[in-house]
Amino acid sequence: MRQPIIAANWKLHKTIAEARQFVAVLAQQCPDPGPLDVVIAPPFTALAALQDQLRATPFHLAAQDLFWEHSGAYTGEVSAPMLVDVGCAYVIIGHSERRQYFGETDAIVAKKVAAALQGGLRPIVCIGESPAQRQAGETLTVLERQVRHGLAACQSAALSQVVLAYEPLWAIGTGVTATPSQAQEAHGFLRTLLTQVWGESVAHMVRIQYGGSVRPENIVALMAEPDIDGALVGGASLDATTFAQILMYGRK
Repeated sequence: MRQPIIAANWKLHKTIAEARQFVAVLAQQCPDPGPLDVVIAPPFTALAALQDQLRATPFHLAAQDLFWEHSGAYTGEVSAPMLVDVGCAYVIIGHSERRQYFGETDAIVAKKVAAALQGGLRPIVCIGESPAQRQAGETLTVLERQVRHGLAACQSAALSQVVLAYEPLWAIGTGVTATPSQAQEAHGFLRTLLTQVWGESVAHMVRIQYGGSVRPENIVALMAEPDIDGALVGGASLDATTFAQILMYGRK
């Protein structure tokens, strides 16, 4: 059985004080998430501040990005060893906003995934189609390209450390969520693709999250689908109480 994973991507939000307050409230409201990996991805400035605080919780620390080199003359970049040094276990790679605003390609994603795995980090690799691609019936073609190219450097043994996050761009920050059946269709296709490329045993180990306007009101229906293994939560993760409600989706 794959362990579900729910991650909070705060994007460009929260000061250090706000980040610490969030973790304190979340730990109080959800002290035991059960058989669930909970990941917090604050901005770079709050990573070191949360390292010690998270040790007393069941939550994992993640970065929102990394560079593919370990060191060098790369002003403004942060490497995998640096992220490990501040306590990160996961790193988000290839988010649609990185692709859209900063020109990240599948080739860049592949280099970052390789650097993360080599550095001991578990990459959360984001993929997803645009509204125009969806309307043109190109969703599965886009997903296949992003997986094949973005994970090109992954051997079967390493792929079990990778988390895929399916985030249709038309659902990110729009309030529009893919229906459970729409999300399952994409996730099921991805599971089949992983089987074809890396083998059935590996494919069944890879966790595939859904991301795109995830809220307490829709998390139960999404998580009921067989190939949805968690969620990458954006706006709803900025409030500790709301995020705690998402984490406790399976409890009455």
